[in-house]
Amino acid sequence: MNLENILGEIEKVDPEIYDRLDTRRKVMQRFKSVSGRLALAALPIAFGSMLKKAYGQPATATVASILNYALTLEYLEAEYYATAVSRFTSIGVPVGAAQGAIRKIADDEAKHVAFLRAGLQGAGATPVTKPTFDFSGNQNGTTPQPIGAGPFAAALSTTFNAANYGLFLAVAQTFEDTGVRAYKGRAKELTRGGDYLTYALNIHSVEARHASHIRQMRFALNTTSPTTSLVPTGVTVKPWITLNQSGIGSTAVQATYNGDEVVTQAGVTITGIGGSGVSANAASESFDEALDATAVLAIVRPFIVP
Repeated sequence: MNLENILGEIEKVDPEIYDRLDTRRKVMQRFKSVSGRLALAALPIAFGSMLKKAYGQPATATVASILNYALTLEYLEAEYYATAVSRFTSIGVPVGAAQGAIRKIADDEAKHVAFLRAGLQGAGATPVTKPTFDFSGNQNGTTPQPIGAGPFAAALSTTFNAANYGLFLAVAQTFEDTGVRAYKGRAKELTRGGDYLTYALNIHSVEARHASHIRQMRFALNTTSPTTSLVPTGVTVKPWITLNQSGIGSTAVQATYNGDEVVTQAGVTITGIGGSGVSANAASESFDEALDATAVLAIVRPFIVP
């Protein structure tokens, strides 16, 4: 956290901030003294407390709502990967690079959860409680259904089957692709949320890296074991999305990809722009589209026990 830059930006729009806090020099000395004794995850709490002192109020309801929305998605991803790490053998995740990648993603997601919770608490907001998840996708959003009976049950199976790994990666890809589009969909609401926008975008870019890597893992699996990869015949899984193609042999995940086939940006048609011969595939691959909150919640609802 670069406090000097953050305070500099605040000072541009609120020149009297130091009248509320003390002198700039004392503020910096105090924060550096505190930060030297705190773990990284606790720094947002200290910063949030400082802003509360300056403005006498916690984060706005809109900011808190958006961060809790992000936290819910991070809870889902963090628990999915943490469960996978504990079941590498039954899922069939290969020893070596594959297991290393999943462990890394699991660690990233756990850090995202810790950071968002700390930031919300530091800003005077209450973090949303972690839901109960059903990664088989068997919930209907109103009445709890039997956990583990849905179409994706084998993704985190406790019994080995050669097809488990392919389904695990397919669900992981769907979660990651959903997360990337979800952050993009609500980032615009944080344009007046100060440094919260920076925090959200920092997480968003890491989620995009996760999505790309999971997609490359699916490409590798399809190369060695096409019958278990869930990649449709004739489809090449790429690190990016082409049109609204999921690259997954199941219509159950299609909602994550609908709307990404757009070939215009800011009213400009990208296909064939300037006589370039850009195809619809290439045009759609060059830009990612956002998902609004309603669409995202509909996508994740089957995985959350009401």
